[in-house]
Amino acid sequence: MMQAAEYLGWDVTELKPVLRDMLKAIDIDSSGTLTQQEWIQGGLNNIPLLVLLGLKVAEKDGQHVWRLKNFNRPTYCFVCQNMMLGLRKQGLSCNCEFINDNLFYLIHEHIFNIDCSVHDWISADCESNKCEICHKKIKMLSGKSCVWCHRMRHSDCVPLGSSHCDCGLLQHHILPPWAILHLKLHAYCHYLVCRRVLRKFQYLLNPRQVYNLDNGGPNPGLQFFQNLHKCRVLVCGGDGTVGWILDAIDKADMAIRPPVAILPLGTGNDLARCLHWGGGYEGSDLTEIIKQIEKSILVKMDRWSLQVIPADTADEGDPVPNDIIYNYFSLGVDASIAHQFHVMREKNPQKFNTRNKLWYFQLATSETISASCRNLKECLTIECCGVPVELSRLSLEGIAVLNIPSMHGGSNLWGETKSAEKLKKRQEVTVDPDALEMCSQDMNDKLLEVVGLESVVEMGQIYTGLKSKAHRLVQAAHITIRTYKTLPMQIDGEPWMQPPCTVSLLFGQPKRTMNCEDLFHYFWLKHTG
Repeated sequence: MMQAAEYLGWDVTELKPVLRDMLKAIDIDSSGTLTQQEWIQGGLNNIPLLVLLGLKVAEKDGQHVWRLKNFNRPTYCFVCQNMMLGLRKQGLSCNCEFINDNLFYLIHEHIFNIDCSVHDWISADCESNKCEICHKKIKMLSGKSCVWCHRMRHSDCVPLGSSHCDCGLLQHHILPPWAILHLKLHAYCHYLVCRRVLRKFQYLLNPRQVYNLDNGGPNPGLQFFQNLHKCRVLVCGGDGTVGWILDAIDKADMAIRPPVAILPLGTGNDLARCLHWGGGYEGSDLTEIIKQIEKSILVKMDRWSLQVIPADTADEGDPVPNDIIYNYFSLGVDASIAHQFHVMREKNPQKFNTRNKLWYFQLATSETISASCRNLKECLTIECCGVPVELSRLSLEGIAVLNIPSMHGGSNLWGETKSAEKLKKRQEVTVDPDALEMCSQDMNDKLLEVVGLESVVEMGQIYTGLKSKAHRLVQAAHITIRTYKTLPMQIDGEPWMQPPCTVSLLFGQPKRTMNCEDLFHYFWLKHTG
């Protein structure tokens, strides 16, 4: 074990006595030797042993979630009060530091009237913080912190103040332990997060509200909260993750479908951009992000069903990734780039942990030279609500069907429409070029916008702002595309190769999402657009 620690680059100065004490703890009969059964039993019960061995620890309610940590400033052990010494991994830290309640079941309906809402004080590193009672600075190892409201007091000041805990600044988002009773459910939030911010959310909120999608997907969290009437979901991930959660909400049979907010952690994050949650998380304070949800407004987003009928049932090609469209559907040049990226990532996933945008740039350059989708008009036709779309005068390499005003990581392919020129009454189908110039885009108008892309170069010009928009082809409520050769296609960034087929896009049931109210013009757009 010591050799393994040295191989991993740990400082073993303090490790040997720790391991000695740990081995004594699992030596049940105090014989001085460990049997196989004692090793097994010790591995099941002694959580720090599993962490030191590098084994995955099952996160159960009522126990700590330990991880090895390198403390970058003087830190003292809360058990022996000694300073943590050594380089690299110096000690064990609990992700949430306060999981000490039994299994959470149901949320009491009258949560704020329960009398047992008391502080849960633990020894914590409160150095340089002020006591909320005497307002003096707290010295090393002399303070207590409430695990729910995160207020701090001197150890001697703990009994001097009120014992009532209101869960602090995030009280409207935290599920407190005293609200867990075998009674009716109350309205509270839970959050589905991915690994990057998992530990921070476990610290800020109740760990029972935070779910790692790598462990069982979204179903455990949705099932736990399925009877809540005012639940909110924060999804930390890209557009694909958001679509995954929305599909899971449909299948979870929840009493009321919860609205969804987004912490963008993907590559494109087009939906998050449209809802003003930003193009990517840059390490800002998660507390402020949670508080922004309180200021957000509810908006509806259309969703569209996709039907793909192969021309030859014997040649179905790749499986269609999804039958629901939230953001966009496209075929041709951009789908070709996405498909090449997808194939490369499937073969060598270790090469695509970072710098994905650089890979996209390289593939786009290659596609510019090869022009594999030129003369697209010769191998497809488009019909909208029974009206054919004229493509013969255009030289296109791609077709995009849009539900939101963002694609390719922030490109507005439809472009802006001046408010003075907007059509007062929306038509079921608009194909006239002059009328299309007055058609605006809205994610809740039960209409799709279809644009044509000339080349990769044009895509780059739109992305950089050198060109205002792509070719507007049609705005309609029902779109049918017939293809006559195998073409690359994609739904919300999920690509596949599709043999000749008929693609139909029909309006489906709308979803509720949450739009951050940081920019007033977006609030105005939703009410008057």
